[in-house]
Amino acid sequence: MKNQLTERIAKRMTAVIIAALLMLALPMGLLSCGGQQAKTYTVGICQLTQHAALDAATQGFMDAVTAALGDSVVFDVQNASGDSAVCATIVNAFVAKNVDLIMANATPALQAAYNATETIPILGTSVTEYSVALNLQNFSGTVGSNVSGTSDLAPLDEQAQMILDLVPTAQTVGILYCSAEPNSTYQVKAVTEYLTNKGLTVRTFSFADSNDVAAVTERACAATDVLYVPTDNTAASCSETIGNVVKSAAKPVIAGEAGLCTACGIATLSISYYDLGYKTGEMAVAVLTGKSSVSTMPIAYAAAKKMYNPEICAALGITPPADYAPLTK
Repeated sequence: MKNQLTERIAKRMTAVIIAALLMLALPMGLLSCGGQQAKTYTVGICQLTQHAALDAATQGFMDAVTAALGDSVVFDVQNASGDSAVCATIVNAFVAKNVDLIMANATPALQAAYNATETIPILGTSVTEYSVALNLQNFSGTVGSNVSGTSDLAPLDEQAQMILDLVPTAQTVGILYCSAEPNSTYQVKAVTEYLTNKGLTVRTFSFADSNDVAAVTERACAATDVLYVPTDNTAASCSETIGNVVKSAAKPVIAGEAGLCTACGIATLSISYYDLGYKTGEMAVAVLTGKSSVSTMPIAYAAAKKMYNPEICAALGITPPADYAPLTK
């Protein structure tokens, strides 16, 4: 009887010890090697539409965040297929999900996020001018509140000067853009002013959406000596359509960014959208880890470089200056 009692006591003691060990092991499994609970993050990405520049920016962003945070970040990537109303639906879902940060790729995505939340940090990218996009007064380079990001704005006066340098015989310049994009309107105004002051005649040709692109491009080619296409999301998503028209008309195009130039331009002064997205990702890491506050982050810019399209330049008999680098597909 004594042996049975001793055995029962021993079993109970063993069970207590095992339970205690399990209780100790459970929190240990939730701790990192530094002794703190491992943090996971959810980042919502709203991309306006699919084209080379925006795709590159999104990839750069994700690469930068993953390089710093590894598997502790989950991306919810959504594409609005060029529809601003869908951008609003996407970011509202992010807000309902209470994501840790929203990356808004292109102006309509930024505007939708800006209107959807005042608390979740928002980082824009591929946005040309934040003061125009968000209707900011006395903008000094920092948005404040819960918004910051990166800009794809290249020096517009230098882009305009490329028309004079590469097509010196041109007298009439056509600017092709989407009237529904406020940042395109901003670029059109700046380039028109520069070229007009240089004595050229500038005509603007706008389309409301992708359905009008081919017809408007044809009219622009017939009425001008050279075309300028700014960084415009609708134009970029229809770059092959524009390319088919201008190549048939043998019309030179100065493009606002490299993706457009690859499809239809002779040259561009453009940033790297991958690098722009990567910089945005580095900003996101600083915000998520608490190293920086989004409210004090100034808008960041990327360096632009002159590039030319060897195939189209050769077809039009244009030899770019030595400081232009060839575009690579």
